[in-house]
Amino acid sequence: MTSPEAFLAFVPQLLPPAPPLQLNGNLYDLIERANRALGRLDGITTLLPEPSLFLYFYVRKEAVLSSQIEGTQSSFSDLLLYEIEEVPGVPLDDVQEVSRYVAALNHGLMRMREGFPLSLRLIREIHQVLLSEGRGSEQTPGEFRRSQNWIGGTCPGNALFVPPPPTEVLPCLGNLEKFWHEQPERTPVLIKAALSLVQFETIHPFLDGNGRLGRLLITLLLCAEDALSEPLLYLSLYLKTHRQLYYDLLQLFVYREYLNILNEGLEP
Repeated sequence: MTSPEAFLAFVPQLLPPAPPLQLNGNLYDLIERANRALGRLDGITTLLPEPSLFLYFYVRKEAVLSSQIEGTQSSFSDLLLYEIEEVPGVPLDDVQEVSRYVAALNHGLMRMREGFPLSLRLIREIHQVLLSEGRGSEQTPGEFRRSQNWIGGTCPGNALFVPPPPTEVLPCLGNLEKFWHEQPERTPVLIKAALSLVQFETIHPFLDGNGRLGRLLITLLLCAEDALSEPLLYLSLYLKTHRQLYYDLLQLFVYREYLNILNEGLEP
């Protein structure tokens, strides 16, 4: 791709992977263990005396942690104070960003419970809610990007990673949406959630909010697949604790795909 300076943008391979993932014995055992753990987690909601109260605080704790990965300084108590009294104890943008995360998750779950499928339209709606105020609210909320973005560096030419050019965003997202709906083939739910997160972050379809929305996508997909009846699985604490490993593995995925493209004799 060309601009005032030359740079390369990365376009991910389509999903599901080709050739298919090889689930050897160890990986298969891990997936089975994870599925059993997910079932036990889902069963907790039937044992809680006040599941709505638990979910109220649990969702907000996740919102704080997910936003902290992006660099916000808002705490759990800051969020509760803001929601109750609308008097934040930290910079307004920080606490609004966390509050919007809660609203975005609730909007997505409400729409799916009304029968609306997990889709690109719903993702745009959730993004609209996520960035409706606070930091990023000027970055075209609810609209897929029409310009080039990048991660790290001061421009695409020296960036750590350059997502697909704008002309490739919708084709990549269209494939991802089909993947959510078992086209062309069914994918086990936990593998689908993992691949969806990586693919979404690689496409980076919005000008802002991609990280938060990508983490929301895991929970929404598990609820859409009836793997969870309530939004009880959140990975932000683990991802925050192992943030550098998380980033390194995303980069490793891109690097391996790049090598595959070179090995096939294709242009990246």
